[in-house]
Amino acid sequence: MQTTRIGTSSKASGRDLTPLLAGAATAVGGFGALLAFSGSDSPLRAPLTLFFLLAAPAAGIAAALRGFDPFARMLASLAGSVVLNMLVAQGMLATHRWSARGGVMAMAVISALILLLVLMRRRRTAQGQDV
Repeated sequence: MQTTRIGTSSKASGRDLTPLLAGAATAVGGFGALLAFSGSDSPLRAPLTLFFLLAAPAAGIAAALRGFDPFARMLASLAGSVVLNMLVAQGMLATHRWSARGGVMAMAVISALILLLVLMRRRRTAQGQDV
């Protein structure tokens, strides 16, 4: 008589949590942006806005680096996010247009453009126009 063991591997359960964690990060980042735009005096405003400023461009850059190793993609996307934030801050300071709302808006637009470009490239690749 044979005993059949049915078990789940830790890898499979980790993959099941990925969409949940991505959704939670999106909600936290969106709430941080909302708090920054509304000018709320909440004690959560600063950490959640900082999370948005780091996570939004990092998500776009990570989507563009799809073929990399997961750890390398995470490291490169976070480094790229910091660089983009520093460039936006430096540009805003140089033009004397510094504001927290402006910085959040600029990073939201830049992140959306990166994601849009990635989606357009994938669509062209899927249609066979770009090799």
